[in-house]
Amino acid sequence: MPFLMRVALPDVPGSLGRVATAIGMAGGDIEAIEIVEKRSDGTALDDVLLEIPQGTMPDTIVSACNVLDGVRVLWISHYPSGGTLVLDLEAVEELTASPGHALDRLVDLLPATFRADWGSRVHRAKGVVYGTSAAPDELEFLEIEGPERLEVPEDENTLYAAARLDGNEIVVIGRRGGPEFLDSELARLGHLCGLAVTIANAND
Repeated sequence: MPFLMRVALPDVPGSLGRVATAIGMAGGDIEAIEIVEKRSDGTALDDVLLEIPQGTMPDTIVSACNVLDGVRVLWISHYPSGGTLVLDLEAVEELTASPGHALDRLVDLLPATFRADWGSRVHRAKGVVYGTSAAPDELEFLEIEGPERLEVPEDENTLYAAARLDGNEIVVIGRRGGPEFLDSELARLGHLCGLAVTIANAND
């Protein structure tokens, strides 16, 4: 069964190897690893895509990692079967392959790229004009200048982030249950939205 785990660890040689060994000893199989963020305090955040056999509890993997010096599991959750970690450059390649549909394709790619549950494109007057299957039918357009986290009091289980496409449209993504969107992820979201707009406009 696939799980996605976010782990904080010392940004020094050998740290990731220790984590990988602990995961293997606890019964997990690593499918992919992506460095999410390197921090000024000497730590790094990594997302680890795991395959955990039936009968093995995710808590066993978490405990095996947390006993390592300087290592802390921040979050673990089920991941869609067959899912893979999509790097930003791969997302850009997808966008350039179909520039006429770049904005919709961006929305399709955002859940995998940011390990979110859904993505949506929201117009100032029309509301939701495009969304992935799990996206809410209704979302409010917000005046934002740059990528930011959104507070949605009526939905306490989902974390929201958004970025501006132009003066009339924004992109919104949601994660149920966490983890929090990092500053580096917000910057990446804004960058990808900017690239998608450039690609779409070049096709006009």
